[in-house]
Amino acid sequence: MSLIEVKNLNKSFGNLKVLENVNLNVEQGERIAIIGGSGCGKSVFLRSLELLEVPDSGKIFIDGEEITSKNADVNKIRRKMGMVYQKFYLFSHLNVMDNLCLAPVKLLKMPRKNAEALAMDWLSKVGLTSKFKAMPANLSGGQQQRIAICRSLMMNPKVLLFDEPTSALDPTMVGEVLAMIRMLAKNNLTMLIVTHEMNFAREVADRVLFFADKGIYEEGTPQKIFDNPEREKTIIFIRKLKYFSYEVNNKNFDSMQLHGGIHDFTEKYGISSRMAYRLELCCEELIYEMFAGCYENNNIPVKILIDILYSESNAKIEFNLTSSGNKFNPFEISDDSNDENNIHLGVNMLKKISDGKINYEYSDELNKIKIMLEK
Repeated sequence: MSLIEVKNLNKSFGNLKVLENVNLNVEQGERIAIIGGSGCGKSVFLRSLELLEVPDSGKIFIDGEEITSKNADVNKIRRKMGMVYQKFYLFSHLNVMDNLCLAPVKLLKMPRKNAEALAMDWLSKVGLTSKFKAMPANLSGGQQQRIAICRSLMMNPKVLLFDEPTSALDPTMVGEVLAMIRMLAKNNLTMLIVTHEMNFAREVADRVLFFADKGIYEEGTPQKIFDNPEREKTIIFIRKLKYFSYEVNNKNFDSMQLHGGIHDFTEKYGISSRMAYRLELCCEELIYEMFAGCYENNNIPVKILIDILYSESNAKIEFNLTSSGNKFNPFEISDDSNDENNIHLGVNMLKKISDGKINYEYSDELNKIKIMLEK
């Protein structure tokens, strides 16, 4: 039995659907990093596990108990989870020791003396024993967040949920909080961590979930997600790709608009004028080749999609063209440069500037061309 089971989870805010049919199993001792762009539902998903956000439908089981059941003792089940928020939410009128002891004394009926001993044990592990009498206002942001984590641990939870625990911190304080989480990771504690710290996620996690399109878009080991992502949006996010897209729907398309778009795209990201010319050449030559090869029958609707992806991490540019219509590979033409009547000179030029890094395939009734260009 998994420690956490999520089945067909759905959550909307008005007409905005944030999570759709999300499924996940988390095993005891597993450390899961949750990454993705802003507004993709990461925090909503995490908060749904404790019913801080109430799902519209679906089921959530924590250690075998369904927290989404109408008859569930929600507060009892919540005690199996510790939540660490972006902000620290320490009680400002209580000192550190009182903040740490309040919940175990009130909820677990732990004797105050035992609670204080446990609190000092956790404070010693995070290097804050000298702060047990301090008020939250007199602590740094990093210290407050470490105290907040200790407060969650005082309840001996089966799983810790971290909702971007370093996002509210000054950069100089991020390291101390991440170091504490690393320490916990070594103790076989089950953790789900929403984070934007990619190197940290790679180091700590057993599994990484990339959220997009209202749920878990892709998942796998850190090596798979960070080094060999398979799906388009994961690749764009991980490799910090910059993206330009243009769609051609008829043979009388506005070529000047396309060239202007490429110019703006390359100028924005500091791509050379030489590379801008090459991209314009790719577009112009291939679009007209596809017109001739895929749409010789004027009754076939034109649909050509241009996607240009630029990776800042390795300065490589990937040019993609997808075309409907008849199967046609423009790169099967002859590259005989002695043919004065060779009307495919532009395509032959593309072969040369790409050093042969061209891939063509026909699948799902679509012509797909990929050209790799070095900046």
